[in-house]
Amino acid sequence: MADLVYKTIGQLIEEQAEKYPNKEAVVYTDRNLRLTYKEFNDISDKVAKALMALGIEKGEHIAVWTTNVPEWVQLQFATGKMGAPLVTVNTNYRTSELEYLLKQSDSTTLILIEQFKDHRYIDTIYEICPELKTSKPGELQSKRLPKLKNVIIISDNKYDGVYNWSDVVAMADEVTDEELAKRKASLHYDDVINLQYTSGTTGFPKGVMLTHYNLVNNAINIAECMKLTDEDRL
Repeated sequence: MADLVYKTIGQLIEEQAEKYPNKEAVVYTDRNLRLTYKEFNDISDKVAKALMALGIEKGEHIAVWTTNVPEWVQLQFATGKMGAPLVTVNTNYRTSELEYLLKQSDSTTLILIEQFKDHRYIDTIYEICPELKTSKPGELQSKRLPKLKNVIIISDNKYDGVYNWSDVVAMADEVTDEELAKRKASLHYDDVINLQYTSGTTGFPKGVMLTHYNLVNNAINIAECMKLTDEDRL
C-alpha cells in the first residue's frame, strides 16, 4: 500500500504540472481536445479565479449536472484550488430529485448542460425556479430554493437569468494571482471538497462528504493496485 499523502487536490495537480508539464493529462478524442498537465493546471487556475469572481466563498456548494464533459474535470480541480465543494448530480435525475438534492445540499450554484438524451435540463430548472426567467444572472431569488443564486450553462445558447460558461470563465481576470494564492493557502487536506449522493434505497439520498485526503489517497492506492505509471493512459 502506498504511503498516505496529506495534500489538497489543487496541490496534487500543481505537483504533477511541475513534474510532467508537457505530458498529456486530459484527452477527449471526440472533441479533438488534448491538454498537457501544465495547460490543464493553468485552466484549473483560471476556472478557480472565475468562481471566486462570481463571489463563491470557501465552503459554498457548487452542484454540477452534466455528462462527462471537459468542464466537469476542470471544475473538480478548480474547486480543489478555491475550496467550494462540488456536489455531483445524477444525470438521470428528474424534477423532484433535483429539487431535493439542491435544497438538501444548500447549493448556491448550479452548473448544467442543456440536455441529456431526451431530458432538457434547462427546462427542469425553469420548472423548479420560474423566477429564473425574470432574474439577472447571479441574482436568483427562488421561493423553492432560497440558497441558489447562480445558474451556469455549458452552452453558447443564451437563456434568461442564466450565465454562459464562457462568460463566467472570462471573469477570471477580475481575481489576481495573489487572491487565488491566499485562498489556496486557506485550504486543508481534511476539508470537504466533494459531495456524492447515495441511491437512497432505504429512504431519501444522503450526501456523502469526501475530503481532499479521501479522494487523493483513494486515487493513489487504486493507481498502485493497477500498477499505473506515468507512461500509462486510463
